[in-house]
Amino acid sequence: MRNSLKTIGFILLIGLVGSKVQAQRSGNPAADHWVDSVFKTLSKKQKIAQLMVVRVSSIGPDHTVVFYDKQVEEAINKYNIGGLCLFQGGPIKQATVLNHLQAIAKTPLLVTIDAENGVGMRMDSVLGLPRQMMMGAVQDRSLIYDYGRVVGEQCKRIGIQVNYAPVVDINNNPNNPVINDRSFGEDKYKVADYGIAYMKGMQDVGVMGCAKHFPGHGDVAVDSHLDLPVINKTKAQLDSLELYPFNQIFRAGVGSVMIAHLSIPVIDSTEHKPTSISYNNVTNLLRKELNYNGLTFTDALEMKGVAKYYPDGEASREALIAGNDMLCLPGDIPGSIKKIRKAIRKGKLHWSDINEHVRKVLYAKYQYGLADWKPIDTTNLLNDLNSKVAAMRRSIAENAITLLRNDNQAIFPLTKGPRIAYVGMGLTQDNAFAAQVRKGFDAEVFYFDYKKDSTAVAPLLQKLRDSFNVVIIGVHKFARYPANNFGMSNAAQQLIQGIQQQQQSITVVFGNPYVIKNMCNAPVLIAAYEDDDITQTTVNDLLHGRFLAKGKLPVTVCPEFKYGAGIIIRRLLSTVPASQLGFNSVKMSTAIDSIVNDAIKQKAIPGAVVVVAKDGRIAYEKAFGYLTYDSTEPVYPETIYDLASVTKIMATTLSVMKLYDDGKLDLQKTLGDYLPVTRGTNKAPLKLWDILLHQAGLKAFIPFYRETMDASNNPLPAIYHTDPDSIYSIRVAAHLYIRKDWEDTIMKRILASPLEPKGKYIYSDNDYIFLGKIVESITKMPLDVYVKKTFYDKLNLLETGFKPADRFPLDYIAPTENEKGFRNQLLHGDVHDPGSAMFGGVAGHAGLFSNGYEVAVLAQMLLNGGVLNGHNFFSRKTVDYFNQYHSEISRRGLGFDKPEKDNATRAEPYPCASASPQTFGHTGFTGTCFWVDPKNNLIFVFLSNRVNSHDPSKFLKMSIRPKIQEAIYQSLKPY
Repeated sequence: MRNSLKTIGFILLIGLVGSKVQAQRSGNPAADHWVDSVFKTLSKKQKIAQLMVVRVSSIGPDHTVVFYDKQVEEAINKYNIGGLCLFQGGPIKQATVLNHLQAIAKTPLLVTIDAENGVGMRMDSVLGLPRQMMMGAVQDRSLIYDYGRVVGEQCKRIGIQVNYAPVVDINNNPNNPVINDRSFGEDKYKVADYGIAYMKGMQDVGVMGCAKHFPGHGDVAVDSHLDLPVINKTKAQLDSLELYPFNQIFRAGVGSVMIAHLSIPVIDSTEHKPTSISYNNVTNLLRKELNYNGLTFTDALEMKGVAKYYPDGEASREALIAGNDMLCLPGDIPGSIKKIRKAIRKGKLHWSDINEHVRKVLYAKYQYGLADWKPIDTTNLLNDLNSKVAAMRRSIAENAITLLRNDNQAIFPLTKGPRIAYVGMGLTQDNAFAAQVRKGFDAEVFYFDYKKDSTAVAPLLQKLRDSFNVVIIGVHKFARYPANNFGMSNAAQQLIQGIQQQQQSITVVFGNPYVIKNMCNAPVLIAAYEDDDITQTTVNDLLHGRFLAKGKLPVTVCPEFKYGAGIIIRRLLSTVPASQLGFNSVKMSTAIDSIVNDAIKQKAIPGAVVVVAKDGRIAYEKAFGYLTYDSTEPVYPETIYDLASVTKIMATTLSVMKLYDDGKLDLQKTLGDYLPVTRGTNKAPLKLWDILLHQAGLKAFIPFYRETMDASNNPLPAIYHTDPDSIYSIRVAAHLYIRKDWEDTIMKRILASPLEPKGKYIYSDNDYIFLGKIVESITKMPLDVYVKKTFYDKLNLLETGFKPADRFPLDYIAPTENEKGFRNQLLHGDVHDPGSAMFGGVAGHAGLFSNGYEVAVLAQMLLNGGVLNGHNFFSRKTVDYFNQYHSEISRRGLGFDKPEKDNATRAEPYPCASASPQTFGHTGFTGTCFWVDPKNNLIFVFLSNRVNSHDPSKFLKMSIRPKIQEAIYQSLKPY
């Protein structure tokens, strides 16, 4: 390593996204004044130096980080250079160096970084984010925007104004040795769309993006770090493919573009003339033909793709002649300045050109806050940079992981039971995934790294065949780039194919998806794209069936699996960008995320799911947090929650509406007309109308369990057993079964309970216990059987139903309360409501479980007037009748809850200030709700397990559901 100014600079810098910077007058008097005042202070040498970006650090020969702060300080003092580029090193050291360099700089320094997947790509102790290939598998564009915001916030926090990202090269060559998994994929439309989303995310938080590598680096077989790649295509071919994403992102307002080192004869036929220093490319194509006026950065000028043919400052000179604004890593600063000035004297360059470039750079500095530079605050810097990385990694993994084939549904999703082995290709010790399959599936783990030869294959195949029913194959630690088949040994390929041919297997590829070309015949095949702990944990959850795969291949990997391949379950409600449905998507997602994350931080809830639908489509669906406070199991959108009193609507009221619509139930009749057990009691004359309105006078709640406990709150052995038998057959909780005849006692207690005076609103569970019994009496079916057959099956609702532990593993289900005084255990898969539990988990008032999407489907059926998926469940007239105001003494509809009638003047509107009077829905004690607003064609679903908190009341005090619902309305146009 040479300690001179000539060494400051080498590295590949790549970039995209930012806002337009005008070269001459901005229309902003303050900006014009600042630029003019700074420009006047610059000497001719300093003007040239203002166009140079130099590196701050690198990796030395002994693989340690070396900072060039002294050399950079000399370049600042001697030449007044224009910019810096950050590379390796810890964030505290980087911030300290930056603060010092900015403080001594005569002109503020434009700080840049090549951080395509976040600053963790460069800085130690900061976690990296997924690469763009994995993001290309995601189907939800809003996640890419959110990713851009996270990267932008990282950059801004550590004093960076420009990020050379994202890559908008189309990777249409699987053997590309330099772009490859840095691209969003092979589809030009997705590359353009996702590049724009990433760019807007960064620029919306005040960090300039940089589209790279113009005019397109995706179809090369040579690494431009090492030599000059040649692309022999026609102009028409370039226009139709490579240039398309650049054209689109230019129109979208990206702030800068990075020019690649490529030889493209159709653009410039000069031998060995890289596009980075070609007038035809930079001025004629980029500026004149494509009308791009933002900043241009050359790719690193010390890369062999340009330096091989234009050494020692020649590249800097030629880059400015070509029309570039900023010179990345020019290497020899004094030599570059000398050759540039010589070119000016010879008339190849003009000072007017230099002045224009300098003014553009100064306007960029003003736009991105350098006129009012403040030192980086290093307090909590590392925590701040890492704060959103894990959640973003998890979101990308959940949405990107791709199920390519599932020819053996008996083993996927996988359940504990069969003898399972895990073969970790490329491993020599447990990683996160190996540890998780050991624990979750009792799997025996085998390692097979790429140094083992073929003699190790046959014995392992024999062992696996003789001892195990199912083998999970995890392909780990192969190279990112395709040379030598990604570094995978022939023996490893032989082992993988042997396992797949001889026995039941699941293959997961953790890394670049092009590796899948070696295993396209796998019977169960999953593309995971990355190999970090969070991705591994998410794949483990997929194996368990805790969520559905959502990703699609961003590239073609073999004839069987082309671009767009991926098994995705068709849903009745499709998901579209929220902006297409009239929402300010950024405003809505930012508000909801903030409210829910704060609730989790304040320990009001451990996790939640929020779903927003409009016009019959999903605009927002997101899971937050974990199943419990002491858990590492994340919530997924598919997580099943105890709906509590939402049961009253989504099971019992739906059934009542159906029977009413079919003419089998009369709301003006009484309990005695339908339930013989009530006859002779004061409950017999109660009208169903009043019961639906909660104004029949029934007690709100009867603690049935209290008489079944002893003085120490232990279950009475005459009533409960720990194991089921022919008498004690009704499950109340784990290892707790009540006498099957005790339901008669419960009904006797309700029948004997006193009535409140008529005409008083009393929200009562007992109302709905009776209604559930009426449904069973008329239909001659248990309530859970009737609603499943009549509604849930016809709407393809797989998770909605009672007694979920009978149908799903417990890790699909969010636990509720660690209950004291009755069941004395964490309730997991059993209904939270004690009365419903004593009915065996099926009752008209509580016991239904579901996920957010499926609740939204039921809500959509109601919003549609009783029609969905080709079924007409009841008439619109019935739906409208039930969901209107029907009481003079409350806000209630028939079964449905509704907004307060005086919402416009209430201090605390319910359910929120902007809900229209037509709105109907219900809430649940466990921290759930759904609301339907016909006026706005809007559905809001919120599911949580707030009773898992040590202070369940905090959830209500924080008004979480109302705040989210109001934020949704505030995000609707006009905004």
